Amino acid sequence: MEQRATTHHVHKLSFILLILSLAFPSSSFELRPSVADSTFLHSNDTAISDFRVLNRRALFQCPDLNPYLQINVTTQGDLSDEQFITVNVSGVLVPSDGDWVAMVSPSFSNVTTCLGSEAYYLQTGDTSILPLLCHYPVKAKYVTSDPSYLSCKNQKCQKYGNNGDCEVRTCAGSLSFHVVNIRTNIEFVFFAGGFSTPCILTKTDVPLKFSNPNSPLHGHLSSIDSTATSMRLTWVSGDKEPQQVQYGDGKSQTSEVTTFSAADMCSEFRLGSIVVPSPAKDFGWHDPGYIHTAVMSGLQPSSTFNYKYGSDAVGWSAEIQIRTPPAGGSDELKFLVFGDMGKAPLDSSAEHYIQPGSISVIKGMTEEVENGNVDSIFHIGDISYATGFLVEWDYFLNLITPLASKVSYMTAIGNHERDYSDSGSWYTGPDSGGECGVPYETYFPMPTPAKDKPWYSIEQGSVHFTVISTEHDWTEKSEQYEWMKTDMASVDRSKTPWLVFTGHRPMYSSLGADDQFLETVEPLLLNNKVDLVLFGHVHNYERTCSIYNSECLAIPEKDKNGIDTYDNTNYSAPVQAIVGMAGFSLEKFPDDAPSWSLVRISEFGYVRAHATKDELKLEFVNSDTKNVDDSFIITKK
Repeated sequence: MEQRATTHHVHKLSFILLILSLAFPSSSFELRPSVADSTFLHSNDTAISDFRVLNRRALFQCPDLNPYLQINVTTQGDLSDEQFITVNVSGVLVPSDGDWVAMVSPSFSNVTTCLGSEAYYLQTGDTSILPLLCHYPVKAKYVTSDPSYLSCKNQKCQKYGNNGDCEVRTCAGSLSFHVVNIRTNIEFVFFAGGFSTPCILTKTDVPLKFSNPNSPLHGHLSSIDSTATSMRLTWVSGDKEPQQVQYGDGKSQTSEVTTFSAADMCSEFRLGSIVVPSPAKDFGWHDPGYIHTAVMSGLQPSSTFNYKYGSDAVGWSAEIQIRTPPAGGSDELKFLVFGDMGKAPLDSSAEHYIQPGSISVIKGMTEEVENGNVDSIFHIGDISYATGFLVEWDYFLNLITPLASKVSYMTAIGNHERDYSDSGSWYTGPDSGGECGVPYETYFPMPTPAKDKPWYSIEQGSVHFTVISTEHDWTEKSEQYEWMKTDMASVDRSKTPWLVFTGHRPMYSSLGADDQFLETVEPLLLNNKVDLVLFGHVHNYERTCSIYNSECLAIPEKDKNGIDTYDNTNYSAPVQAIVGMAGFSLEKFPDDAPSWSLVRISEFGYVRAHATKDELKLEFVNSDTKNVDDSFIITKK
């Protein structure tokens, strides 16, 4: 959930549109009502920072005749699958705080002009004249990140006079960039003018390439059913030929290979016969390579074994140890759950969409996994926040690999994976940037009934998880509604006594929620005696009483350790919690929270859960302090 556009932004945009309409009353600058509406709609989703609207800026070559200016990269040979590289800017006559360096990929991208119509960019809220920077930089840094740059501590004399005195001195700066294997060549471009008024000074002469663009990377696991005797492995490679996963005692399985293209992405609206492209179709597109999946079968629940993936032709991953989850119906399950995590740069760069808490959350959860305290993970919506800028998926997958390569990583779809106008999503905002669920479902195949029906259930240990899509039709008589109804009614509570219902958008939040969703789906929860409901979307942590129809039907009591305990022996209503505090910038709570809201925490973290047959205990772990800031127990005697 993001803040609405401010009044200032609306007034500013209205003024620009008015000027254009007066200056060009009968030209292509005149906005049709649908275009103007879309401009306002997209301005909220893109105008977060100057960098995020960089590709819509007017662009030209800087009027700089400096013959000494250079940009080069310090690296040993071709790029590895992940590394930090140093980019050096030198020969600068007058350093400026508006000087910056962008990493652009692929290296043959056109960064000087952008052919096409201004109308293609109106949906983003930008009304710049052409030319525009038409290929979005992967990341960027101001050269002032080097504290010696403006003070010109790194000087070099470029010209000496007849008397031996230096007549021309230039300045230099160095920047560190974190690079992962995105399969296409990259280049670095030196700009002046800041992000708001960029112009090109110079760029690297020779593109940088990855030593093995076909490397098998980013392996991540998911469960395919409740038996825990099979696990799906998904990974990314630049090679379309099938590869293998080798596991256990000499077993192997060949991968199925798929991909997606810009043609699979959604566009938003039409201007006459012209389809206005979304970021995913246009300046945000990056080739995803090929996505491989293979199912490892013949496994044992709650056990460990090693695996590796790849081929002799493209190379192999390192050997990784996996822990399978417990089978449905067994006694115990330890899992982590959170939403809205995304990713943040490891090099302090500006990137398209940054979720500042994600680094500490990943670090904390990685420690949990390495200590053997985790059977599975549930990430409930707003996964990478790529939102139409496809290279962001590679950086996200790289970030979660320490977790997702070792335990089952189950997901639910969120608004930033699916929603786009005229795409069939229930909510019609532009939140996916035109991805419309295609990259998400390709990277994270879940045990769903069909493509673009991203709901499913799975049992692990003593818990039955019902995972829905809040972004698809959930109204009465819809396919998903009937599925929810049937799935929860079929749970054998003697086998899995705990029923956990989860999806992305909440029913209850101090910051507001969709009343229609609450009124439609909440009766199903009560009728099927759901114990716990977990949602994301709102970027904080909030826990309710046992709630139904906005009223507390039961209040927890403190146990001997002072922990809130809900006794579901005589069931009253579900406990609901928002766990959307795993990365995106946090949202503050109102001063006058409703009475059903028992705990409210605006800190980054994740939830650690432990389920037995008799008790379901959850703890909110603050990822910065490692403290447990809230804990509660649901019991059945």
